[in-house]
Amino acid sequence: MAREKPNETDPTTAPQGEQPETAAGAAEEVLAEEAAWADGREDAQSDAAEPLCKELEEAKDRALRVQAELENYRKRVARQMAEERRYANLPLMRDLLPVLDNINRAIEAAESAHDTAGLLEGFKMVARQLEDVLGRHNCVRIEALHEAFDPNLHEAISQQPSDEYPPGTVVIQTQTGFQLHDRVVRPSQVIVSSVARSEI
Repeated sequence: MAREKPNETDPTTAPQGEQPETAAGAAEEVLAEEAAWADGREDAQSDAAEPLCKELEEAKDRALRVQAELENYRKRVARQMAEERRYANLPLMRDLLPVLDNINRAIEAAESAHDTAGLLEGFKMVARQLEDVLGRHNCVRIEALHEAFDPNLHEAISQQPSDEYPPGTVVIQTQTGFQLHDRVVRPSQVIVSSVARSEI
């Protein structure tokens, strides 16, 4: 009896090391599904990242606008401060002009009348007017005569022995000092008493 030839396509009789067509197809399907899943995941990540990129660009744009507005504000404030400093003395100048007018009138009157007494009185009046103007702008004289010497307000240019005043007392004021509010514009120049020679 003749022996039958084995079927080459029968998986049970396939040579060892070869895979059947059905297994190869299944593997291909699995690989295809994994590739599709990976593509879908990348698309999902891309879709999720797109709003974040948009928000980032909007935040950058807002930051640039805020920075530009801040720079414009700084420039505007600097211009305003420079202008205020430039014209800060305008009220004082307006108040001083009448004083200058009175000085000129006193000089003209003295030249025409040759009246020195009138000139003296005119300048005394101008001095009072000028001091009133300074007072209106909070610039007042520093009282020094017969006061205790204060290095914050007075500038001692000399010492003079005195029996009448205790040491460290202002006995002569050679130049009047002024202060603006609580800041010294210029100190009073003074001569200060020292111990009398008879006491040495």
